[in-house]
Amino acid sequence: MRIDKYLKLTRLIKRRTVAKELLDRGLFTINGKVAKPSSEVNEGDLIVLPLGRHKLTIKVVKIASYAKKEVAQDLYELISDEVIETNED
Repeated sequence: MRIDKYLKLTRLIKRRTVAKELLDRGLFTINGKVAKPSSEVNEGDLIVLPLGRHKLTIKVVKIASYAKKEVAQDLYELISDEVIETNED
């Protein structure tokens, strides 16, 4: 499954177009490699998502073509949620 679709399906990103824009900037990685919107996601992959002040690391647990809101979080496992400190003087 494409990463832009996976991020929308898991509700980590609200819209697929937003996911595509962020991926085009080269901000996300899959298994340490920069991800593009068309990059494939497989079970067991580690995805790093810098979102705002948070840097999420998730592990892909399951790939599904459709997921209701209640089960969307079951598709991934949150490995870490780091808060990035900003130095504003």
